[in-house]
Amino acid sequence: MSLEAIRYKDGRLTILDQLKLPHQEEYDEIHNAQDGWHAIKEMRTRGAPAIAIVAALALAVELQSTQLSEQPEEVSVFILEKLDYLVTSRPTAVNLADAARKLRKITETAAKSQGATGSSVAKAYCDAAAQMLIDDVSDNKGIGKYGAEWITKVAGGGQVSVLTHCNTGSLATAGYGTALGVIRSLHANGSLKHAFCTETRPYNQGSRLTSFELVHDKIPATLITDSMASALLRLRGPTERIAAIVVGADRVAANGDTANKIGTYQLAITAKHHGVKFLVAAPRTTIDLDTKTGDDIIIEERPGSEMTYLKGPRFDGAELDVSSVETISIAARGINVWNPAFDVTPAALIDGIITEVGVVEKDSSGVFDLGVAMKVHHEGIKPTTVGGL
Repeated sequence: MSLEAIRYKDGRLTILDQLKLPHQEEYDEIHNAQDGWHAIKEMRTRGAPAIAIVAALALAVELQSTQLSEQPEEVSVFILEKLDYLVTSRPTAVNLADAARKLRKITETAAKSQGATGSSVAKAYCDAAAQMLIDDVSDNKGIGKYGAEWITKVAGGGQVSVLTHCNTGSLATAGYGTALGVIRSLHANGSLKHAFCTETRPYNQGSRLTSFELVHDKIPATLITDSMASALLRLRGPTERIAAIVVGADRVAANGDTANKIGTYQLAITAKHHGVKFLVAAPRTTIDLDTKTGDDIIIEERPGSEMTYLKGPRFDGAELDVSSVETISIAARGINVWNPAFDVTPAALIDGIITEVGVVEKDSSGVFDLGVAMKVHHEGIKPTTVGGL
């Protein structure tokens, strides 16, 4: 069973505190939008899809525990103000803004409907937020299926190995995962030889979270530092049959430029040099057709302390003492720090964008037409090629 980063039932929301992983599994209760905002900002919950869902559900919990006006307009204004506040928690990931936009429209429509009450407006919002949790798991499984089929076909069959970056699994989504969902799907159908994951400095989402999920699911995997990727592809790529590097995304621009965890860009460059396919796995909620190119994407910068300090349980040489969490300094005091959380990979370096309805490939002129993917519906639509649109 995959890990649950988000638990929502009967109007109660709890999230797995990812700052304490992989050594402690503790769930924090989220009571309102403010709790959700802080959980996102502090990265106790993270991953573009998960951020959007936690924000939406945090407000749903607040609505269900608050004495609201029976005036639909007043409840609508209350919801819209809270959504605007939640969007400020992290600026780069588009899923959060996309979810807020959809929920805003649902709220406004409900408020204007015949016989609307404050309760009916709140219910319309809460129902829609809960559905987002269900839809994300379904979308992730579609991404895993299409990505696994595409990689296997391009590799000519047989078992393949895959390298991934950051964390894109159950901990970053409602469940199953995007890029890690592709690895899960390959493993489930017997097509995965080995998974490699980067530690993903400076925040170690790879070594703390992705490796935790891989061990949890008993998937054959090896951890490497970010700086080992090129050597891995050169020295072990042919023998391990490393067929692809698969990463997630926080925002995909209309032309295919992709913002993802810092270090993604250099992986795309080394993939191109070594003839390894480079794939982005993301639900269509991550595609932002209003952002024309990667130059228009706001890149969040994180505190320098994330690079100069590490936190973890005390190790006495034999055992971990999880009751004694220590912070250690790993850099010279006074050094300047530049800590962007993301970088942008140009579309020219990306071979395919895996969505829940298929893999978007470039046309004959080398251009992604992501508008096509946004128009495709699940029902009755068959990709024209294996996993492709």
